[in-house]
Formats: sequence, C-alpha cells, structure tokens
Amino acid sequence: MIVVGFNGFTRSAELFGRLYRRSGLDRYRVLGHDAAVAVVVDGELVAAVEEERLSRVKKTSDLPVNALRWALREAGVELADVDRFAFPWSFTAEVWATERAGILRSAAAEQERADRLARLEELRTTLLTPEAIRADFAARTGFTIPPDRLRLVPHHLAHLSCGYHTAGWRDAAFLVSDGRAERYSSIMGEIRDGEVTILADATVDIANSLALLYSKVTRYLGFVPNNDEYKVMGLSGFHPPLGADNPLLREVVTLEDTGGYRLRVGNPLLDTQAYYPFFDQIFECAGDRTDWDFRCRVARAVQDTVEVVTRHQVAALERRTSARHLIIEGGLALNCVNNTKLLEGSRFEDASVSFGASDPGVTIGAAVYASRELGRPVRPSPVPYLGPRYTDDDVRTALAAVGDRVEWRELAEDELFAEVAKLLVDPVVIGWFQGAVEYGPRALGNRSILANPAFPDIQDVINIRVKRREPFRPFAPVLPAASAPRVLELGKKKASPYMTFVFPVRPEYRTLVPGAVHVDGTARAQTVDEADNPLLAGLLHAFEQVTGVPCLINTSFNVAGQPIVGSPADALSCFLDTEIDYLVLHHFLISKVASGES
Repeated sequence: MIVVGFNGFTRSAELFGRLYRRSGLDRYRVLGHDAAVAVVVDGELVAAVEEERLSRVKKTSDLPVNALRWALREAGVELADVDRFAFPWSFTAEVWATERAGILRSAAAEQERADRLARLEELRTTLLTPEAIRADFAARTGFTIPPDRLRLVPHHLAHLSCGYHTAGWRDAAFLVSDGRAERYSSIMGEIRDGEVTILADATVDIANSLALLYSKVTRYLGFVPNNDEYKVMGLSGFHPPLGADNPLLREVVTLEDTGGYRLRVGNPLLDTQAYYPFFDQIFECAGDRTDWDFRCRVARAVQDTVEVVTRHQVAALERRTSARHLIIEGGLALNCVNNTKLLEGSRFEDASVSFGASDPGVTIGAAVYASRELGRPVRPSPVPYLGPRYTDDDVRTALAAVGDRVEWRELAEDELFAEVAKLLVDPVVIGWFQGAVEYGPRALGNRSILANPAFPDIQDVINIRVKRREPFRPFAPVLPAASAPRVLELGKKKASPYMTFVFPVRPEYRTLVPGAVHVDGTARAQTVDEADNPLLAGLLHAFEQVTGVPCLINTSFNVAGQPIVGSPADALSCFLDTEIDYLVLHHFLISKVASGES
C-alpha cells in the first residue's frame, strides 16, 4: 500500500497576491506556504522532504516537483504505483457555502460584496477544487491522478495526524491552532486508537484566529508575518508580564465556558496595515513604533494573550477529557515558550509537539491519515531525519567543484570528534553536515551551525559572521538527553528532541553557558539520544571531555532569508559566502584557504 502526501499548488502565491492585493509574505495563502512531499509504504513513513530544501526557494508554495521526484526515487516507486494521493486541504461544498454566507452577511457595500464573491469564486475554481489540484499535478508531472485516488484531508486533521504519529501515544487530548484551516482556526478534543472526537462547541472560526492576531502584531512591530513570529516571542522576554494591564486581553479577548474564545478585531482577512490605527490606540503609541521599550511591551502583550487564551483551552480539555497526555500542533505550536507553560500548568503528564508542528507537518499528516483510512495505520516514529542523504563521493565531487578555495582532511570518526571538540574550545563557528536532511523548520543536528556557549558574546559572533539577524534573538543549546536534568529544570518533560519546549537553565549553568541563555534565564533546548543521532552525540561527549560542559549552541545552517542547506554543494556555498570558520561534511574537516595562498 503506497500513499503520497503532498502540499503546494503552482503559482498560488501569485494568484493570492492578485486577488487580494498583498505583497511579500503578507498574503492570504491557503494551499500551503511550506510545500512538501511524504511517502508511506506499507504502513511506514519512508521519505519526506520540503521543496525548499531542493529548489532553494524559502517557503515556496508551488507544487513540490523536486521533492516528489526525490521521494519517489527514495521509496523505489512510480507515480502509477501510488494507491492514494493525500492533499492536506479539503474545501467542501459546506465550506464554500459558509464562506459565501459570511460575505453576504458582512456590512460591506453591495459592490464590495459582489467583488469579494467574484474573487472567492475565482479562487475556488482556479485552485481549490479536486479538478484544479489534479490539473496542476498533471501539468507539472505529466501524470494525471485518477479521481478516486485523490484524498483531500481536512487541514487540522492532517496537523493532528502528524502529531499523533510522532507522539506515539495510544490516547491523547489535542489542541490544534493555526492561522486558518478550511473553516476554523482552532480545534480541540481527544484521539483514542486513532479515532478523533472534536469538541464541536469549542472550535474557533477563522474570524477569531489567535494566530492571525499574532501575525498582525508581528507586522505591526516591523517584522514579516507568517515568518517572523518567533522574533516577537523572543522580544517578549525583555518585558515582564503585563497582567491586568494587557490591552489585548482587556479590549479584544472574550473567553467562553466551552473552552472557545472570541476576538473583537473585525475581519482578520483584511490587510494587516488596516489594523495599525486600532493597535496605535490600544497600545497608546506615541508615534514611534521602533522604540525598544514600546516594541517589547507590545510583544509581551501578544505573547501573554496567547498564553492566557490557550491555557483557557487546555483547562477545558482537562475538564472534558480523561486523557493523560496532550498533543499540541499547528503553527501556534511553534511558540515553544507557551508549550512549556501549557504543560506545566495542567494536569497532563506530558505533552508532545512534533518536528513538523507548523505546515510542513500537514504533508506527513495527510499521508498518515489516508494510509489509516486504507487499512494500514502508520507505525509511530519520532525520527525527523527523513530527507535526502549524500555519499562521500557526493562530498568529494562538491569539494572538487570549489577547487583550491578550501583545504580538507578526511578523518576517522573518533579523530573527527576530538579535533572538532578542540576547535570549539575557542569562539569559532562550525558548519556541521551529517546524514539525512531534517524535516520541519528546525535544524536538529544534521544541518547545523555549532558553537561554544561559554562565550557571552558568541551570539554576536554568529550573527555578524553568518546569520545576520537581530541581536535579541536567543540561540538554542543542544545537549545529551542524559545530561539535560543537570543543566535544565525540565519539569514534566524528560526530553525535548525538536526544540519545541523552553526550560529554565539551572543557576549554576547560567554562568557556564551564557551564550545559550535568554535574557529571562531560559533556553529553547534540544536533547539528543545516541540512538537517534550518534554523530552529534559523539561530538557532544568529546566536547564535554575537553571542557566539562555537555552542550553546544545549535542553530540552523543557513543565512537569513535562505532555506537550511540541503546538499554538500549548498553547505560549501554557505561556508564560502560567510565567515563560518570550519565546515564538517561527513568525516571531512574543511577550512578556507586564505586569499593570498591559493
């Protein structure tokens, strides 16, 4: 039984830009801003990769033809062999009727309502019908999906299926929350033996989307919505909680007894800038939105709002389900500060947020969902290393292509660990490239930039030499799972393999690893098991032998605005275009040749 999950539609971003007059990432996108492919064969997830890692176009929404080509080859199957193609959106007649009714009920002028209905109909017929999806697939691949082999999976159920697959629990409560799905922005309920029960009276429609509110505040603060929300989360740590002085909670939010909520902000689908006067008023902006204290206070306000509202939702799950575990998925689940607070403030014994919690995960989730429907439930797996892997010959070919711009040595594994650990004693920056490409938005030890957290200014070093990003954003530590309890106050969590939770750093380690500690004393940590990533675990062990400290800084191997590197050629290009000091490709240790030496 073969199932292919895919997300993306050719030129969808351009169509949304034309219909809704938006530019950049501040568009109202539906068909996936994280195009990807996942392949399930006989109940096993065998391959998954995001299109951006191959096309090198960050957050592309186009049909993922490169990812499809690789994933089919990796799985050893042809398109004609596929039993089901699973797509993580399902715009039914009921959904369209609801959309139309909402427009007709609006207070807009008659001509504006007519224009909105016309745009909606063009969107529907061009992109969102099964016929349009099949036509786009055929145009890009030459293969026409038979109508009975295309399964449109509801978006939030695709999110949930990815989280359920990764968590591995038989039963769990769940909270899925993102910008929007077909009709809702948030659902919650219980999943038992794969069977889903949604608490219908606690669903939240698109007009009350908490994630879209967060995105609008992101834009208001000068960042890119649907991309930079994590910057707002980081910025919020520079201001104490607002409590009763939070204007968003006071003026915007209404909590409901069912666990749902309403937001009084008008139409969330309006351009973000339409909300600027409202935000100026409630935040009492004196005219300078770039003022540091003002930005920190606004960031704190929206972060506190997310924490209060989602805690209200989880409290309802505690009352209305008997599950002992909690699955959190959707774009809002990337708010790792909130994830930890939701778990620690609840009766749940543990919580899981997958490596694909945002829209990359729906591709895996759609494939998992469809496979179960066909009678082949997918074996749970927590492993994120699902993408392309390269051979030593591939590395040698890439090295040959850059000629005498680099020099390199091929080392045995133990020698490599020892040499890199010694290099990392100093404030150097090292690119680390091993094994298969990680799935999802985080570099989890196979396409990473590593550095020593003992230096207080190491964040500035990495930012100046490589990342070119805001200085207030913290970097994450990576450490062996066995060492985590002595460095971090883990609370209920026993491990954090995907950087989706934040923990207080123990006081005695805050002075030992200041480069990995945020201003509020916390760290968004990744824990590593030797069984899952033996090479990174081996390096961490060697580094601890040299320094006595069991952790390194781990950040994604890319520069701002670019996808994480995928191939050896990508890694060498990033290495040569930045001030990364050393590069490790498999067991090759590479350095640059000074310009006067070549």
